[in-house]
Amino acid sequence: MTHVVSENCIQCKYTDCVDVCPVDCFREGPNMLVIDPDECIDCAVCIPECPANAIFAEEDLPPEQLAFIKINADLARADGWKSITKRKPALPDADEWKDKPNKIENLIR
Repeated sequence: MTHVVSENCIQCKYTDCVDVCPVDCFREGPNMLVIDPDECIDCAVCIPECPANAIFAEEDLPPEQLAFIKINADLARADGWKSITKRKPALPDADEWKDKPNKIENLIR
């Protein structure tokens, strides 16, 4: 199993999680992060670091977030989604977006 970044990361892109990842499995897109399932070792150290509570073990994903298993896998391999290994500032309006539902339409691929 792997870990998955869910919808709550969209428009936030907090990067606290990348500092603790021992295998550098996070990939950065324009307005969210994803986890490369081929690199994730299922250590779970990223989960408590996420201020948006956007990271789940695959088996713990809420049913309405299951599409993010494929989204993470696809975007981790997409052109332009590069490895991120050091913390950066979140998006400027991250705190305003943090707990808003239904952000999938805002995902920039």
